[in-house]
Amino acid sequence: MSRKPNILFILTDDHAAHAMSCYGSRINRTPQLDRIAEGGLRLDNCFCTNSICTPSRASILTGTYNHVNGVTTLTTMMDNALVTFPKLLQSAGYQTAIFGKWHLGEGPKHCPTGFDEWAVLPGQGFYHNPTFIFPGPEGGVKRTVRGYATDIITDMCLDWLDRRDPSRPFCLLCHHKAPHRPWYPDEKHAGLFLNEDVPEPETLQDDYSNRAKAAAAAAMRVGVHMSETDLKCEMPDEMPESELRRWAYQRYIKDYLRVVQSVDDNVGRLLDYLDAKGLAEDTVVIYTSDQGFFLGDHGWYDKRFMYEESLRMPFVLRYPREVRPGSVNGDLVLNVDFAPLLLDLAEVAIPPQMQGRSFRPQIQGGTPPDWREAMYYRYWMNRAHHNVAAHYGIRTLKHKLIYYYYDGCNQPGTMSPLCAGRAKIMPLDFEPEWELFDLERDPREMRNVIADPAYAGVARELKDELHRLQAELGDARHPSDRD
Repeated sequence: MSRKPNILFILTDDHAAHAMSCYGSRINRTPQLDRIAEGGLRLDNCFCTNSICTPSRASILTGTYNHVNGVTTLTTMMDNALVTFPKLLQSAGYQTAIFGKWHLGEGPKHCPTGFDEWAVLPGQGFYHNPTFIFPGPEGGVKRTVRGYATDIITDMCLDWLDRRDPSRPFCLLCHHKAPHRPWYPDEKHAGLFLNEDVPEPETLQDDYSNRAKAAAAAAMRVGVHMSETDLKCEMPDEMPESELRRWAYQRYIKDYLRVVQSVDDNVGRLLDYLDAKGLAEDTVVIYTSDQGFFLGDHGWYDKRFMYEESLRMPFVLRYPREVRPGSVNGDLVLNVDFAPLLLDLAEVAIPPQMQGRSFRPQIQGGTPPDWREAMYYRYWMNRAHHNVAAHYGIRTLKHKLIYYYYDGCNQPGTMSPLCAGRAKIMPLDFEPEWELFDLERDPREMRNVIADPAYAGVARELKDELHRLQAELGDARHPSDRD
C-alpha cells in the first residue's frame, strides 16, 4: 500500500483570483502563491455554489450544496454532527487540525469537530490582537492572542506541525480571516502602494444599464456605500459619484492588497517549512478562497452575485507525486468537489451523500468524458446585506443564466420587505427577472441578452438544464419560475 499524502489546505476569505499574479492580475504580485501554481496546477474555472462565507465553508467541508447541509445564509450555522472530510480523514488515521477562521457557529453544536487540535476565531475575528476560541467546556474557551491575525494563524500551524507525530499523515486546515473587510494591514505592509495608483478595472464606472434591475439596486458601490471604517478616513463632501468611485477605489484597494501581501508572505513560511523538513514531495498543498470578490469591478466591492468576479474562486494545488508543474485546467470545478478530491487522494471512501465529485483525473492532466458541462448556483440571503436579491442560476463554459426571484423563502437571515430605517437601501417592487450573458462575446457581463431573439434557443436550453440540475441535486425551483 502506498503512503498516504499529507494535506495542507489554506483557505482565505474574499481573495479574488484576479488579485493573484498567477491568474494574470493587473494589480498585484503574489510570488509565494505563484510557487504553488508553478509547482503544480491552476484551475481556471473553479466556482463556488453560494458566494458568501458561511455557506461556502460548509460546502467545502461537507461536499454538499447548502439546501442539503442546511447552511444557506450567514445565520444558519453548521451542525457539527454532519459528515465532513476532516472527520473521515481522522477516522482513517490522519492527524487533523484547524487554525483560523471557522465562521460556522460557536458552542457545543457548532464548534469544530473531527480535529485533534483547533483554535478558531469567533465570528469574523479581528486583524490585531484577535480573540481565539480554544477547546474547552461548552464548545470552547476564549482567549486573546497578541499580534497580527495572519501571522498568528501561521504560527499556530507551524507549531502544530512541529509537534505532530511524523509517522502518521496529517491534514492541516490553515484558514486566514484576510483579506476580509475592513482590510487592516500590519505595520510591515502598511506603506505599500503609497506613492502609486492601482490600475482601475474597466467596469469601475458601470451604470448597470442593459442588466436586471437587481444590479442597479445593489448597495455595494465603491465609495457610495462604504463606511469611514472601510476607507480609514472621512468621506469627502459634494463629490460626483464617478469621482467618488475613483477616489474610494484607490483607498480601499490598497489596503486590500496590503492584507493580501501578508497572506502571501505567510504562505511562503509554510512552503519553506515543508521544503526544510523534506515534506514537499508527499504533501498536497492547496490554496483557495471561500468565494471571489468585486475589486471595483462593476463599481462594486463585496460578493454575493453570480457575476464572474464574485463566483470565481482561486484554486492552486501542488502535489509532486501526481501533478505536473505548471499545469492548467479549464473544467468546471466547484467547492463541493474539494472534499471528494481530498478523500480520493487519501484513499478514503467518498460517502454517497456527498454531491461533489473528485477531480483527481484533472489534477493528473485529464478530463473524464462525463464531467459536468454546467454548474448550479444559489444565493439565498434576499436583500439582507447590500440589498442583493436572492437568485439562482446556471453557468456553462459559454453562457450564464440567472433568475432573480426576490424572495427570502423563509430562510433565516433574509428579508422580503424593506427593513425600516435601513440606511442607503432603496425599496424594491420588482417582478422576478432573468439575465443571460454570452461569456465568449461579453466576458465582463455588461449586456443582458435574455430578450434578444437570437438567444431564444440558448435561453430555452439553459432554463431546461437549470431545472434538470435542480431536480438532480434535490433543490426546488421558486414558485414564480414557471415554464
